Amino acid sequence: MSGFDANRVYTVSVHDPPAANAPESPSEVERLLLDFLLQYRVGGEFIYRDTLRANLLLKQYQLEIDLRHVGLYNDELAHAIQDKPTDILPLFENAATKAARSILFPLIPSTDETSEQAQSIPKLQISIRSGLNMQQFRDLTADTMNKLVRIPGIVISASVLSSRATKLHLQCRACRSTKVVYPASGLGGIGSGSDRGLPRVCDAPTPEGQKKDCPMDPYIIVHSRSTFSDHQTLKLQEAPDMVPVGELPRHMLLSADRYLTGRVVPGTRVVATGIYSTFQSAKNKQANASALRTPYLRVVHLELASAASGSAGGSNPFGVQFTPEEEEEFGEMARSEGFYERFAKSVAPSIFGSLDIKKAITCLLFGGSKKVLPDGMRLRGDINVLLLGDPGTAKSQLLKFVEKVAPIAVYTSGKGSSAAGLTASVQRDAISREFYLEGGAMVLADTGVVCIDEFDKMRDEDRVAIHEAMEQQTISIAKAGITTVLNSRTSVLAAANPVWGRYDEGRSPGENIDFQTTILSRFDMIFIVKDEHNEARDRMIAKHVMNIHMNRGGDESEVVGEIDVDKMKRYIAYCKAKCAPRLSAEAQEMLSSHFVALRKQVQQVERDNDERSSIPITVRQLEAIIRISESLAKLTLSPVVRNHHVDEAIRLFKFSTMDAVSAGSVEGLSRGELHDEMTRIEKELRRRLPVGWSTSYQSLVKEFVNQQGYSSHALERTLFVLEKREIVRFSGQKKVVHRVGV
Repeated sequence: MSGFDANRVYTVSVHDPPAANAPESPSEVERLLLDFLLQYRVGGEFIYRDTLRANLLLKQYQLEIDLRHVGLYNDELAHAIQDKPTDILPLFENAATKAARSILFPLIPSTDETSEQAQSIPKLQISIRSGLNMQQFRDLTADTMNKLVRIPGIVISASVLSSRATKLHLQCRACRSTKVVYPASGLGGIGSGSDRGLPRVCDAPTPEGQKKDCPMDPYIIVHSRSTFSDHQTLKLQEAPDMVPVGELPRHMLLSADRYLTGRVVPGTRVVATGIYSTFQSAKNKQANASALRTPYLRVVHLELASAASGSAGGSNPFGVQFTPEEEEEFGEMARSEGFYERFAKSVAPSIFGSLDIKKAITCLLFGGSKKVLPDGMRLRGDINVLLLGDPGTAKSQLLKFVEKVAPIAVYTSGKGSSAAGLTASVQRDAISREFYLEGGAMVLADTGVVCIDEFDKMRDEDRVAIHEAMEQQTISIAKAGITTVLNSRTSVLAAANPVWGRYDEGRSPGENIDFQTTILSRFDMIFIVKDEHNEARDRMIAKHVMNIHMNRGGDESEVVGEIDVDKMKRYIAYCKAKCAPRLSAEAQEMLSSHFVALRKQVQQVERDNDERSSIPITVRQLEAIIRISESLAKLTLSPVVRNHHVDEAIRLFKFSTMDAVSAGSVEGLSRGELHDEMTRIEKELRRRLPVGWSTSYQSLVKEFVNQQGYSSHALERTLFVLEKREIVRFSGQKKVVHRVGV
């Protein structure tokens, strides 16, 4: 029974007569399994016999079995494997070992287990690939105990490989007699004393006439003669998108042995097939819990999501398969007229307007092409977007929508996230007392999107943790003697408020945006979302909101996006897996000349305002435009970036980041000149209006704008600022101006 828990309770069925063709005895079952391995064929080839031979020649003593094949060969057998895996699997391994012997040494009868050739083949490991329905962690109940289950999740930590004894060679301290035991394994040995399971008294036969005086607990283990097998415990957490709102994600211990060890690293998405069983944990020892046992999963097969291989199917979690019909449909969608506009409109359809932001989010969802240069340098393909704006402009709603629609997404809020929670933390294993890494949000969202809300409320030292993840797409860690680098190939979508809660027009973008240049240059697009007061627009928005709240949807087409969320999700996964566009020659030419022009423009703005721009335009921004144009090409499944893609990318970039750079200059005045005018007007006003006096607004306009030639905008701004500082007060619908303060 090595490798499997012996059940502690034995039951005998009294009533059920055995089914007619059900295999009765274990030997019968083993014979059937052996027949299956040697006889089962697909078409003309005996697949398992050939695979087994190939593996044996590679000295890999393992075999992967497809449960459907067993079902086709003998239905009862397949059911037995699903219902009583603990009993059947050891028999299966015996059968496989016998088959291996008969393949390698055909002349020796397979019943002869003592010959040295037979001894030279260790026991084979069978891994069972099943097509069972995937179950969620929450569905594992008492009924599924000791049955075969299949659950998806993310590996959050993997222990160091340990060796577990499968055969112990014992020697008595007093009389030197030896004895061999096969410990019952499973996770039962974890945390319980290593002496448990050794016989307490020496049972060697004594020579005649001598009194035997071996003490209690006489045996010591001779390690050099014992045999061990690899063993590893993994911790599986359910995928964030499966967790019901308001609950903590569940964890599950996985126990993998022999060839299943060392296959995964934290952050990998896997589907684990295994036997749902229990073990007596060290924590429960003290309680009177003879029957309370901790559940775990004994792995018999691991399917890795293809993301781990970092191949073209990089963003293909759980190996999503696309049917030919679906591919056909996606192709038609990509070729259809105005598809880009339609897709952008389907992003958060219940939010009114801000089409350009939705277009930017569309680009972010698809991402550009990742490049690995010959010298091993990586250029990221993911697009990062920052939404900076007044409260009440539906920023968080956009983030929430992206979390729903991106194939892999993690949503976090700034104040509630620490640097360790975003990157990775070092934990200590309760049982083996050694340190291991647990990935944070950025690692779990590998090849996906991280939405960070309230980005401005984060502490500076936590925000710095994101720097490396945003540009190099790795997270390097040196804590508690662990130095390592984790992948975090994620796009970041961040939302923040300006410093004073609202965007203050009177100040420069640098004063409104309180981020360091270092983090701003890592965002490909920065949107300043202002809540403009404009009667027509306000009416439209009010009407839109009313419609949504009365859930009539008004014009149905307005509220419901043309493409539903699930289809968008599949389409994004499909594009990311299938398409990685490259620039064409004309597009390259356009981009480079445009970048030079942008640098000039920024220089001009800096000269006019007499200060460094807080939003830098660096080579990163050139790469940003390249990425945006690539993602626009990817959206329509085009392999080459054409000129119209570049045009649109440049337009988006100008609308977002360049607008943010030159924000605050109005009516042909740069911000510097505007500031000078405002200081002069303020001086005049203080001179003309002593404290406690008042005058009409019209006369001020006449005097300053018509006679002295100041711009009306400067006058309004000045009065607005003075009112904020409580130096003047308006009355009578802003017609009369009172001077109230100093």
